[in-house]
Amino acid sequence: MRVEILHIDECPNWVEAGTRVEAALAELDRGDIEVAYRLLADSAAAAAVPFAGSPTILLDGVDLFPTVGRTSDLACRVYRTDTGFAGAPTVTQLVGAIQEHA
Repeated sequence: MRVEILHIDECPNWVEAGTRVEAALAELDRGDIEVAYRLLADSAAAAAVPFAGSPTILLDGVDLFPTVGRTSDLACRVYRTDTGFAGAPTVTQLVGAIQEHA
């Protein structure tokens, strides 16, 4: 299994997303899974991958939180959580999504 976080430089939420992914993997006792980060510097780079805004969290190349479409816009992404919209999914959401996709 491989986790990759696609992000843009202008959106700070990728850092928190990475922290939460690491926490979810620890909770699942999957410390063997490396988390990789890919900076998307332009629209062409964003269009070449399944990007839905920064951060997009992929598990084996598949968006853990699929949306209606991809984007090549270099913009931040929002996630719906139990407490409202946020810049990254919660650890609980990540645990559930990883379990569903694993």
